[in-house]
Amino acid sequence: MNPTLKDVAERAGVSRSAVSRTFTKGASVSHRMRVKVEAAALELGYSPNALASSLTTGRTQLIGLIANNFQNPLFLEIFDLFTKRLQAEGLRPLLVNLSEETEPAESVRMMRQYSVDGVIVASSTLSPAFAKAFRDAGLPVVHSFGRATADPAIHTVGIDNVECGRMAARELLRRGYKSIAFLGGPEAATSTQDRLSGFLDVARSETDISYSVSFADGYSYQSGYGEMQRVLKSGYAEAYFCGDDVIAIGALSALRDLNLQVPSDIGLIGLNDMEMASWRNINLTTIRQPIIEIVESSVDLMVSMLNDPERTPEKRLFACSVVERGTLKSL
Repeated sequence: MNPTLKDVAERAGVSRSAVSRTFTKGASVSHRMRVKVEAAALELGYSPNALASSLTTGRTQLIGLIANNFQNPLFLEIFDLFTKRLQAEGLRPLLVNLSEETEPAESVRMMRQYSVDGVIVASSTLSPAFAKAFRDAGLPVVHSFGRATADPAIHTVGIDNVECGRMAARELLRRGYKSIAFLGGPEAATSTQDRLSGFLDVARSETDISYSVSFADGYSYQSGYGEMQRVLKSGYAEAYFCGDDVIAIGALSALRDLNLQVPSDIGLIGLNDMEMASWRNINLTTIRQPIIEIVESSVDLMVSMLNDPERTPEKRLFACSVVERGTLKSL
């Protein structure tokens, strides 16, 4: 039989309520009492029952971690960081796959069913309506990798995607390309729209270059591969800004299958700097998104909201930078 709270109380010679307070975050208990209870618990091999504790405190410590693109290997890195960081704060991540969801109502119902204490929406493609729906349901929510506005209705942590589009276009022009192209993710995604907007800001300001635009139907390898194959049928640009590393890797494979050399025939630049981008057989020049900082900031905001639900929503944007590798021609 597993040791119980009653067993710990008897071993320590204290009341059950004293044991309960010792293992309740923020509860008042003297140092002497805490030492006695923890020593007894260690001797017995006792660990507090999280579910029983939630009945007492009204808090489950569950945080819904919501995403909708499990085809992108980048999210393995993101989930790894989020789960570790949440657990370090004494919180328990509940991973939810919304790949087939188009309306937020069912997602809100699910989060209520599991009695989560808060929600982190980790997606650049889910509509802002999803995050707002959780807020309207009274749940603390952070939208990580979401579109930031000047006056945010919810906490938003991410990057300036418009500036990333400008950064990519400037990098292509700086290397002397005269024919450049945007090969984005899903056209309806706010991240795609914003990256395209920045790209066009720069491309349209130049009179001696040509540019084109196309969209993959998802942030996935197969989408990047298929879209690059399609655009090559009608000619191709000298260099492409792919709106995501996994799209760029798919495009790179399509070019190689057609015996086109990168970067001597066609240049590529991605966005994210996922681990795979640095592999020697890929060696993708890309724009680094500071994922670690975004995850840490998102969790910090969630912890703050659990302590202060009325905290004013804010946006936190992190700067990006070009990572030089081998898919653009040298300066």
